Amino acid sequence: MSFLAIDVGNTRLKWALYEEPSRGAKVLAHGAEFLENIDKLADHAWAHLPAPDRMLGCIVAGEAVKRRVEEQMEIWDVMPKWVVSTQTEAGLVNGYDHPTRLGADRWVAMIGARHRMLSRGECAPLIVVMVGTAVTVEAIDHDGRFLGGLIMPGHGIMLRALESGTAGLHVPTGEVKLFPTNTSDALTSGGTYAIAGAVARMVDHLRTHCAQEPQCVMTGGAGWKMAPSMSVECELVDNLIFDGLLEIAARRFPSDASSEELT
Repeated sequence: MSFLAIDVGNTRLKWALYEEPSRGAKVLAHGAEFLENIDKLADHAWAHLPAPDRMLGCIVAGEAVKRRVEEQMEIWDVMPKWVVSTQTEAGLVNGYDHPTRLGADRWVAMIGARHRMLSRGECAPLIVVMVGTAVTVEAIDHDGRFLGGLIMPGHGIMLRALESGTAGLHVPTGEVKLFPTNTSDALTSGGTYAIAGAVARMVDHLRTHCAQEPQCVMTGGAGWKMAPSMSVECELVDNLIFDGLLEIAARRFPSDASSEELT
């Protein structure tokens, strides 16, 4: 049973076709498109792709983008299904005040990260960091309860905010330096250390709360930029959301139980 996983973020759509919906399944094909190019998928990247038997996706870009993706999927006889955050899923307990308001990408990434850790026979508190258009920093205790998380702007949003609010500030991207001596480096270093500091603070909170050293996992398109500047050890994972989608799909498919909360 082939399985199509789709991750639609604020900037890009990433997809992967797997041999089956299970952790560690063989990847048959994969790709990525900027959101403005979604309408070309059926005629290009997906045109010669074998029809998947099942599909599960994660989307944060809104209903209009979701409809565009589903229109491209009409070349196949497969029902589009999208993850929504719930009270519990795949052994993870959602501690958000209003569980359904938690971003699906955050929820799926946490599921992927926790089961990645458990598959190694380890069980510890966990920090999950996603670095993209926005940055999220999530805390999960050793029992698999999501305690809460941070949301902050990514590098691009930080720079644009400064450019729009500071007269004459239009400079190229710089490098991360210990002691920046030009504006470009000062901006890049400031944004990087702000994110690194937020992660370190959440690690401290979780260590104190659980009386145990947390593990830290980082993902997202800009994760590789952040990794060298982190003050805490973080495992860098390319496609954590795909890991989460595979874990959820393994439990939901092949049968589509009516009790499952899918949209």
